[in-house]
Amino acid sequence: MTELRDIEGDLHRFRSRVLVAALVVFGCFCLVVARLVYLQVLRHDEFLERAESNRTAVVPVVPNRGLIMDRNGIVLATNYSAYTLEIATQRINRPLDELIDELSTVVDIGPRDKRRFRKLMEEAKGADSLPIRTKLTDAEVARFAAQRFRFAGVDIKARLFRNYPHGELASHVVGYIGRVNQSEKQAMEAWDEEAQANYRGTEYIGKLGIEHAYETLLHGVAGLEEVETSAGGRAVRKLASTPATPGHSVQLSLDIKLQKLIEELYGDRRGALVALDPQTGEVLAFVSKPTFDPNLFVDGIDFDNWRELNESIDRPLLNRALRGTYPPGSTYKPFMAMAALASGKRAPGTIIQDGGSWTFGGHTFRSHGDHGLGPVDMHISIVKSSNVYYYTLANEMGVDLMHDQLKPLGFGQITGIDIPGEVRGVLPSQAWKRNYYKRPEQKRWYAGETISLGIGQGYNSFTMLQLAQATATLANSGVQHRPHLVSATYDAVTRQRSRTEHPPPTDLGYKPEHVAVVRRALVSVTQDGTSARVFAGAGYLSAGKTGTAQAVTIGQKEKYNAAKMEEHQRDHSLYMAFAPAENPRIALAVIVENVGFGAAHAAPIARRVFDYWLTGLYPSEEDIKAVRLGQAAAPIGTPRKAAEVDILPGAETIAQMP
Repeated sequence: MTELRDIEGDLHRFRSRVLVAALVVFGCFCLVVARLVYLQVLRHDEFLERAESNRTAVVPVVPNRGLIMDRNGIVLATNYSAYTLEIATQRINRPLDELIDELSTVVDIGPRDKRRFRKLMEEAKGADSLPIRTKLTDAEVARFAAQRFRFAGVDIKARLFRNYPHGELASHVVGYIGRVNQSEKQAMEAWDEEAQANYRGTEYIGKLGIEHAYETLLHGVAGLEEVETSAGGRAVRKLASTPATPGHSVQLSLDIKLQKLIEELYGDRRGALVALDPQTGEVLAFVSKPTFDPNLFVDGIDFDNWRELNESIDRPLLNRALRGTYPPGSTYKPFMAMAALASGKRAPGTIIQDGGSWTFGGHTFRSHGDHGLGPVDMHISIVKSSNVYYYTLANEMGVDLMHDQLKPLGFGQITGIDIPGEVRGVLPSQAWKRNYYKRPEQKRWYAGETISLGIGQGYNSFTMLQLAQATATLANSGVQHRPHLVSATYDAVTRQRSRTEHPPPTDLGYKPEHVAVVRRALVSVTQDGTSARVFAGAGYLSAGKTGTAQAVTIGQKEKYNAAKMEEHQRDHSLYMAFAPAENPRIALAVIVENVGFGAAHAAPIARRVFDYWLTGLYPSEEDIKAVRLGQAAAPIGTPRKAAEVDILPGAETIAQMP
């Protein structure tokens, strides 16, 4: 049977279908073209920027940190470059422990390195990369470079490291830098945008001392680098850069050779010494013993060293000159005398009978054992260190008048020195006690509590910085300068020197005749009094006062016996002094903890300081050993010329700064 087909109809339907298909294809083509126009023309700039960002990266350039140097240009903090092996934990493709174990077959990674890395991971969450090993040798760098393909997320970086070439010397003053921790990162978030931008890429920041106080100046200004990167994120070539501006260098008023001498004189003993120029407030020496090596903190201190420092009974991390507070003992008496003269409570010629003890309210306050000094005026009270004279003076003045008279000298006050962490100490008053204690019976001031304040005991508790400032003020006839450690800064680019600005001095308004009374007595202490043997044969005239202060309170009927006490409970040895007496150029306060009488331990250190500063003499090795043992008064052996002694072998010096 023949099939009849509508050829024309079929052809029409075919043509219609072809047309529809063609229209669909054309429409799709138009959509593709439109999309291409949209992407290639309308959003060209946006996608070009994205492509460039995938191909390039903008990397912050951390500036070189400024130097720290002493008054003579000796470098105390500097930088050096070294290679570090770093792990970016977010980019590794296997368990971290497995990666570290395999790395250990290429580069030596010890248990301490691993512990430090774990600690850094806890403290520096979100960091781009963390060092597992620092200061790689060239051989280690070459070995890892040949095996780099095996370790995704691990790379070698060139880093600048802070170095403290003299180790423990003056570490409490210089301070140290360390890795930025989480709390510091949070604090940085409150900074303005410019400050935050300047610290992008910065992993280390000043933590203590000058490094912390002058962080902004020392840090410098960060730069930028635009680099082309590979698909793996490694830099291929540098496209453009804005160089970083190095930080300013900071010059201290400190004489590091004098500092070294003092620290040697202490030996293994604990204590503090602050020496000032009374005419300017410049700090010449700022000693706290024992001390520590700041280099331990730069890469992140390991657990063993941290435990040793933190748990030591000698507390080497405590800055005793700034934060250690002590009763001043008899070194307080010259200032009590000034307070008496200024307030009109005592005239220089007023006679007090010193019978060896003084009784008030049924309590006997001891003076010089069983033997008194007899009739004592103000001059003799200082020279012979009469306790009875100052017991009675304290009773006459009362605690609040003493507070008001001694506060301007800086006792119990923040001096404002240019490193952080200073403590106030205690200059007691009735208001202080009401605010300090909680129970009503503790808030009341009892008259008997006033008596021991007159000899620098009781609630009195001051820093050596405060005692040194008061001594410098007295040496400068009542004109007080704020103590400061930094004398100048240097611009790393222009090399221009800028002196640091400090507040103008304050004149406390003491009458010259009153100052003369106290100063004459202090000179007599070194000629006829408790430190006469120490200053015998000195080539200058000095003024000073010894002191012995209780570390713990002993009972009224007990007698002090060092042999029966624990070493940390024995009396402290103190000395305050200035020289030359007629035109003082140096004033100091020194304490040696738990060693006893001031003339035996503290005053001999002061004598060697003055010899070095005023006459250029350096003690003999025999003399240094004797001072450490408390067995020297005047210098023994043959003193050496300081200029001929290699005090700091190999010390780097910035020879000449404009």
